[in-house]
Amino acid sequence: MFWYRWKHLVKMLVILGLCVGCWFIFSPLSNTVKLGLDLQGGLRALVELEPNDQYKTITTDIQSEEMQVLQDRLNTLGTSEISFSKVGNDRINIEMPGLTDPKQALQLIQQAAVLEMRPLTAAQVAKGSAGSSTYDPKFNAYKASGAPIITGSDLSSAQPAPAPGGGAYVVDFTLKSDGARRFLEWTRKNIGNPLPIFIDGKLIEAPTIQGAIGANGQIEGNFTLESATALVTELNSGALKVPTRIIEVENVGPLLGKLDLQTSLVASLVGLGIVLAFMLVVYRVPGLLADLALVVYCFMMLAYVAQFGVVLTLPGIAGFVLSIGMAVDANVLIFERIKEELWAGRTTRAAVGVGFKRAFWTVFDSHVTTMVGAAVLYWLGTGTVKGFAFTLLIGTIFSLLTAVNITRAFTDIVVDNDVATKPVWYGA
Repeated sequence: MFWYRWKHLVKMLVILGLCVGCWFIFSPLSNTVKLGLDLQGGLRALVELEPNDQYKTITTDIQSEEMQVLQDRLNTLGTSEISFSKVGNDRINIEMPGLTDPKQALQLIQQAAVLEMRPLTAAQVAKGSAGSSTYDPKFNAYKASGAPIITGSDLSSAQPAPAPGGGAYVVDFTLKSDGARRFLEWTRKNIGNPLPIFIDGKLIEAPTIQGAIGANGQIEGNFTLESATALVTELNSGALKVPTRIIEVENVGPLLGKLDLQTSLVASLVGLGIVLAFMLVVYRVPGLLADLALVVYCFMMLAYVAQFGVVLTLPGIAGFVLSIGMAVDANVLIFERIKEELWAGRTTRAAVGVGFKRAFWTVFDSHVTTMVGAAVLYWLGTGTVKGFAFTLLIGTIFSLLTAVNITRAFTDIVVDNDVATKPVWYGA
């Protein structure tokens, strides 16, 4: 009895609460919605992974590991919308919206940053150190060195710090427990000997060991703050297993992205306006209710985009608009079924109940087929295709919910309260 009397009020309060909650999530749009490369401008780089002596074939596992290293490196640039996608088995597509320093990004992509501490004699260090009186440019200090004592994989963390004398910077590092134990044992046995430090096979420095060193150490090299920070970024993110080669770079200007955004938004609003007008003219009262449900649907989609940090791209907007079409299509199927029931002589209340019930499986099947297609497209697609597919998939799910539940709630309120009972108000 309670539910029969108050069900419409409860449903309206739930829908109103949903809209208010969505509003607080996505408002203001300029701060909550992240724009992709094609709308904001930035840099796109296609990276190819090249085999080396250790890894003669690029596998999907290597591709995944390399992509993770690149993510860790590039996410330090301060552009949280950077996206990565696999292309085939040996390429990675990287999109960096709003990037202000393309040179730094390309440098981080290509550098390996392999840290190694390898033994050398003092004479060998002198031959391999530029500026030394016995420096020999033909001497390869890396090849002459022994097996590494510590490598980058032994690092726990690294951070830049001002050099004790001022002016330059150093890199302080902390070793993991096993590496710290080995380092302590080796330095204890080699007090007075040099400690050569190599980065990517190049001798950076070779300080003399003054005492046993445990978990904490320091790399000197007359670094500036920028070069020390770059080295720390590379060390903390790990080393690339195989070389990378940038085979394609595209720079998208912010003016072009802004123009695309304005054009796509105008097109979306015009299309939405035409759809709303069509529903109102053809289906009248149900069309008006469907338009209200469509507004709720738009609120839900915008809240989803804002809440889950979805990066909005042009294909994503296309998927959003297409899912609006799916929402309208579901309402058309339901309203046409209601018209058929009215033509058959049923009362308005009976026609609405039977129309929604008999149209449900047709609406459900049409949405499920779209969801399956979007899921396959997301699974097999790359880059912006994935964005389009995922937006379409989520939009279709919301479309089904609004068409079956929210439009029905609005229609039941009108019919049960005898607000509009004549068939003409339902397009019949």
